[in-house]
Amino acid sequence: MDLMAGPRGRRLCLATMLEWASHAEDDAGQEFVTAVFYASHDLDPRRGTPALSMLALEGSGPPEIPIRTTADVARLWADAPRGRLDAHTLMSALVASVDAAMYWQAPDGEDVLAATDEMRGPLVEVAAAIEASEAPSWWGAPVDLASQWVVEFDLHDHPAGFEHAGEPATVLANWREAIVEEEYRFHRSYRKRPQEAISGPWWSKPPHALTRTTRSLGDSGPAGLWLIEDSHGPERALVRRAAVPSDANVYEIDGPDAWADLCRRFPIDVTASRRHDWYRTTGEPGPWVLPDWSRVAEYYDGAHLTVAGYLETAGRAIPVGDGASSVLAGWDPDTTYWFAGVRAYGDTEETWVNPDDAGWSREPTAA
Repeated sequence: MDLMAGPRGRRLCLATMLEWASHAEDDAGQEFVTAVFYASHDLDPRRGTPALSMLALEGSGPPEIPIRTTADVARLWADAPRGRLDAHTLMSALVASVDAAMYWQAPDGEDVLAATDEMRGPLVEVAAAIEASEAPSWWGAPVDLASQWVVEFDLHDHPAGFEHAGEPATVLANWREAIVEEEYRFHRSYRKRPQEAISGPWWSKPPHALTRTTRSLGDSGPAGLWLIEDSHGPERALVRRAAVPSDANVYEIDGPDAWADLCRRFPIDVTASRRHDWYRTTGEPGPWVLPDWSRVAEYYDGAHLTVAGYLETAGRAIPVGDGASSVLAGWDPDTTYWFAGVRAYGDTEETWVNPDDAGWSREPTAA
């Protein structure tokens, strides 16, 4: 697992540093957290909104924003506290990295900070510690066919995982038809320069109407409760165990090579519809492809994205061949999309709650 290879892995390392520093009892930790905040604000292409909204006082003018550089952050890290790499710390950092993912705009300030030359040394130190630890052993594991769970959020802008799933063959055929129409429309209607301020579809995951599942994390519930890109803080979810064939043939996306291979074998061109968003995200102009999931389904029962594969691959321009590239975008880590029919056991149904975004727990049953 190369955590320095992609933006989500680097952000995981930075989030781990912030976890340690924010829970420290000395001033060095708080100084580091503050420096990261202000340096990230200065590097953010949308700078002005996050810090100003937190610092502005009603009736006063714009506050004076302290200047902190990437060199300041790296220098302060030398004296910042190092904490334990337990499962809680790593999960909190992973959740923060996943939630901050974005593929429709330029990287935010913390992603930019984590990609600077000055921060490479500090981040490499943390990456080495994470990769040597035992806590994230399941991050590189293939799909756990013995324990897969469907998570449905009680939130309008989160598509459900099972209730709205259609017949896979129909869903995939409709998806491919929509992709072709989408490409034709963007090709005819929008300028081809990737720098234009145009947005469109930016995701490359399979269609969301397919059933998708994640593994159980024991008392913490399914991974799908926690690992959500751009989550918007869902507060309630229905969880059910999925009946998955024990001999299911699942394609494992465990890194950039696996993603590139899938794109080479089953390419579908999406240059017209993705060029503007993916240029802002990666700085690369394309051409762009993604896997034709309707063809992938002819060979596999599902596709699973490992956490390690996500951290190395998501948000990067991955070369595919013949000058084309692809971006893994919009796919939550450890999620398996099923191209074969999968049902959920109704007698395993549980309600989980996350009040005030304080963490998921089972809703107590009525006595």
